Amino acid sequence: MRLPLILMSTALLAACSQPAPPPAAAANDAPPPMQASATATPAADDAPAPMTGAPPPMTGAPPPMTGAAPAGADAPADGASQGDARQRIGQLLGDVAPYETVFTTLQKGVAANDAKAVAALPIYPLRVNVGGKERKIADAAAFEREYDSIITADIAKAIAAQKFDDLFVNWKGVMLGKGQVWINGICADNTCAHPQVGIVAIQD
Repeated sequence: MRLPLILMSTALLAACSQPAPPPAAAANDAPPPMQASATATPAADDAPAPMTGAPPPMTGAPPPMTGAAPAGADAPADGASQGDARQRIGQLLGDVAPYETVFTTLQKGVAANDAKAVAALPIYPLRVNVGGKERKIADAAAFEREYDSIITADIAKAIAAQKFDDLFVNWKGVMLGKGQVWINGICADNTCAHPQVGIVAIQD
C-alpha cells in the first residue's frame, strides 16, 4: 500500500507546482501606436519662410570712363611706366606706326590751325564733349565747320604739350593730356588685320 500512496503524493505535488498561466495582457499595457512616420511631411508652420524679395540692386558701380586718366595712370596695370608708349602700344593695340602718324599729324595741324588736316584724322561719327555740350560730329565737313568750338584753346594747348613717348596707353587707346583726345583703332573685319586708326573722342 505504501507504493501507490507515494506515487499519488508525487502526482499531487507535481500538479500543485505547475505555474499558473499568465493573465491576458491588458489593452492599456500595449505600446502606444505610431503617431507619424519618419518620412511624414512637416506641417506648414515648420516649413522655412519663402523668399519675399530679390536682393537690392548694386548701387556702387564704377562711373563710366570720361577720358580722364584714373589714379595711377602713369603706372598702368601691365607694369609699364611713363616714357615707353611705343612698347605699350605694341603690347596692347598693335602696330605703333599708325598711332604715331595720327599723333604727329594732329600736332602739326593744330599748330598750323589747319582745320582740314585735323578733320581728316577722326573716325566718324566722332564723340565730342566740349563746354558741357556732348554731341556727335557726323563727318569731316561738319568738323571743319565746327573746328573752333571743338579744338578750343585749352585743348590745343594740351595737344601741343603732349610728347609721344609719354602718352598714356591702355586697352581703350592712346590718351593725350588728361583725356582731351583719345586715339584708337577700329577693326574693319573679324581678322582686324588692318584697323583704322584715328581720333575717337575729343573732350575738355
